[in-house]
Amino acid sequence: MAQLTFCGAAGTVTGSCSLVASDGKRFLVDCGMFQGNRTVKALNAEPFPFDPKSIDFVVLTHAHIDHSGLVPKLVKHGFRGPIFVTPATADLLEFMMLDSAAIQEQDAARQSEKNLRRGLDPVEPIYDSEDAERAHSLMRTVDYEQWFEPMPGARFRYWNAGHMLGSASVEVQFEKASPDAGLRLLFSGDLGPDEKAFHPEPDAPEGIDYVVCESTYGNRERDDYTLESRRAALRKELIDGFERGGNVVIPSFAVERSQELLHDIGVLLHEKSLQNATVYLDSPLAHKATEVFIKYADDLQDVDLPAKALFRDKRFRLVSSVEESIAINNIKKGAIIISASGMCDAGRIKHHLKNNIWRPESTVLFVGYQAPGTLGQVITSGKKLVRIHGKDYVVRAAIRRIGNYSAHADQSELVDWVMERSPVLGGLFLNHGEDEGRVGMRDALVARGFPVEKIFLPRFDESFDLVADTVQSQGRVAHRVDDAMLESDWHNEFAAFTLDLAEKLRAGKDDEARRKLIRKLATALDA
Repeated sequence: MAQLTFCGAAGTVTGSCSLVASDGKRFLVDCGMFQGNRTVKALNAEPFPFDPKSIDFVVLTHAHIDHSGLVPKLVKHGFRGPIFVTPATADLLEFMMLDSAAIQEQDAARQSEKNLRRGLDPVEPIYDSEDAERAHSLMRTVDYEQWFEPMPGARFRYWNAGHMLGSASVEVQFEKASPDAGLRLLFSGDLGPDEKAFHPEPDAPEGIDYVVCESTYGNRERDDYTLESRRAALRKELIDGFERGGNVVIPSFAVERSQELLHDIGVLLHEKSLQNATVYLDSPLAHKATEVFIKYADDLQDVDLPAKALFRDKRFRLVSSVEESIAINNIKKGAIIISASGMCDAGRIKHHLKNNIWRPESTVLFVGYQAPGTLGQVITSGKKLVRIHGKDYVVRAAIRRIGNYSAHADQSELVDWVMERSPVLGGLFLNHGEDEGRVGMRDALVARGFPVEKIFLPRFDESFDLVADTVQSQGRVAHRVDDAMLESDWHNEFAAFTLDLAEKLRAGKDDEARRKLIRKLATALDA
């Protein structure tokens, strides 16, 4: 009997972490950081729902922080086993983990300073650069479709997931030496769309006993597109933005999304269908990731520029220093500013939003998913007032979106991927998705003939016994967060309330009307 526990990414799209126990061995598939509202992010500082010292090894599907970001914390608390990754994932994580550690150290220092002013104790970072370096030293690289055996009686194999550079699905096959002999598991990781630059479409074997599949876009379909039509849509948004007379600011994930944007803009510049534009990639992390992409340029697919020219246009400015980043603030028009983070929750993008979001001639172009509770989600929801670094800003810039840069498969592509793995003999677990997405994907699978009784929507920290071809839930091994708080917590509601209040007061016809509104609120609070 194998036991499968969902220690993250159940009812949410972050914190991916699956714990498998079999024959006295315990391993993790991914160990990701939580992102979103404050309640969800607070999970990063809480103890794991398992003893890190009890974990024998870790298998990572890819380098994105929501799948790998808590590995250094695992090491900090006693894990010393091998961490299996693809070669490209190892290259990316060499600096991504250090970047994350620097953020943890900076956040802890800021919070400690606040605590000291309030007479409270200082806080420690979740992990530091030493933990990150130690974690990277534990990594062991494995190529796609190459069997490796990290434990007696079981072998593992990576399959291309088409999501980002180095991304993989993980096949697990228990063999004769194991009590679970013959049992086959498949963890999708994050799956890429069929039409995507750089990587072929996802692949994996069929006839699996148990499949754990992501469902990020489980209830959504993209408009049909080609890479050429996507590039044409980007060109239109950029030209429209320049015609407004300002800059085009693009919040973007530092790894993969930024490189896709650079490639497409590079093609437009090469074809002279986009002129007089200077592109600033303002993210030290994205800069380093771009160098890794250049290393693997000869292996990338669906690239419309020669490998030697990829990401090297003379109009590209790969910004690293703080001084260079600040200097961009002096540019009022004609600039394309690509900056992390993609959900606007941290990093240099906040500074570029502060300098552009209140200007009607500017454009903020979103090219990816915005998790509930993030600043990006607040902006894209249509709010007319947003708070950045403790100050309120009126949203006057044009807020635009392009949906076809997502690195995730949509509903049809996810359903096709699952059906192509059929028959799934034991059960299908839908994780890495909000409940709306998971329910939508389940219904679409049932419409295609997949047995509804074999589809499971695990709860946060829920554990399952996988016995032959049956699934038995053992309930939650921990209760770290209420399901209702995964999408929105009181912090979100309070922030939305204060912004709405400021907007109502600003719109009041005179000071007396504003005072009446304040008195009503005071009366309600007293009650």
